[in-house]
Amino acid sequence: MRGWKSLFGVVVMTLGLQAQTLELGSYLERFDYKEREEMKIKLAEALALYEAGEAEILDIRFQEEWEVWRLGFGKHIPLPELPGRLGELDKKRLIITICPHYDRALMARLYLVTQGFKARYLSDGMLGMVGYLRGANAKEFLEEIKR
Repeated sequence: MRGWKSLFGVVVMTLGLQAQTLELGSYLERFDYKEREEMKIKLAEALALYEAGEAEILDIRFQEEWEVWRLGFGKHIPLPELPGRLGELDKKRLIITICPHYDRALMARLYLVTQGFKARYLSDGMLGMVGYLRGANAKEFLEEIKR
């Protein structure tokens, strides 16, 4: 069973998938400086991996945010729906989680890692991404991903 439980006054996350999952506690016990760096991805690397077909961009904002403004590429799964929609993601590709800054992207990335996905979060946030993808940069990026 998946969900949150209280154990001795401490909140513990329980994960329902058996194979290829990682308990949050086990992940935290092995967390080190290398993992701290590897969990983040900068905009240039994220776009290059996406262009090469090696990564999937996952926008995890609420539906209302996405309806007001969105990118013209990537996949949208709101964070609250993520546990029920894991089957839409490719475990063979890196999943790059994004939101305007990075708070929810960090949460989504952590959940995906505990479910056996390779995932990183965009440290520049979507606001950094849209600031970069203007004018000639937008044109060049679209030409690359359409090849």
